[in-house]
Amino acid sequence: MTRTILVTGGTGNLGRHVVPLLVGRDLHVRILTRHARPATEGVEFVVGDTVAGTGLAPALAGVDVVLHLAGGPKHDDVGTRHVAEAARTAGVGHVVLISVIGAESMPIGYFRRKAESERVLAESGVPWTVLRAAQFHDFARGMAGGMARLPVVPIMKDVRLEPVAVEDVAARLAALAVQPPAGRVPDLAGPEVRTLEELIDDLPGRRHPHLRFGLPGSVGRAYRAQANLAGADADRGPGTWREYLEALPA
Repeated sequence: MTRTILVTGGTGNLGRHVVPLLVGRDLHVRILTRHARPATEGVEFVVGDTVAGTGLAPALAGVDVVLHLAGGPKHDDVGTRHVAEAARTAGVGHVVLISVIGAESMPIGYFRRKAESERVLAESGVPWTVLRAAQFHDFARGMAGGMARLPVVPIMKDVRLEPVAVEDVAARLAALAVQPPAGRVPDLAGPEVRTLEELIDDLPGRRHPHLRFGLPGSVGRAYRAQANLAGADADRGPGTWREYLEALPA
């Protein structure tokens, strides 16, 4: 029997990697978008907005699984609450949420909203799965690249990341979406822990002088405690930072 899966954020960076892995797997794939789009082979588009809470009831009609990927720097928890409430009303059997490693530990707004999203989903009454992932390679590149272009490169010496390939996260999410609800599953990080300075030095282009400094306050303490890094029981994707850089267009 063909199951229907609704993907929020299906046209975003992560969604564009996940959706092709779902198409053709005896699934009817439905993507929630803010603007109308024509259907493509194996994919139906429906209009709705998770943060505004609009269009969710018709989008969830007949849906078996929700893969909730939509999110951003603001209102992540609001969108998750709307999705969870609508999924409960529609009788959805499984909601899969992408979250971030260190959600409950990092005193940063984005992390806190992800932690609240996890709590909202867990208390919603809908069977659920949460995958926490490290920052994607393109996020690390944007962060490192913005600093590398400055005449003097500010180096937050306490910051370490373990960037993960978006393809590795997409593959894990596609697998979780067709499995039974599992609660919080092992975190998924990249294969290496790299300092921010190492990430910057690996970038192609002109080298500028570095100015190293320690982050103050609670954020600095959290990074020094490596609260943003995965634990020993985490899974590790194979895609490395240097492989990512080498695959970029020249």
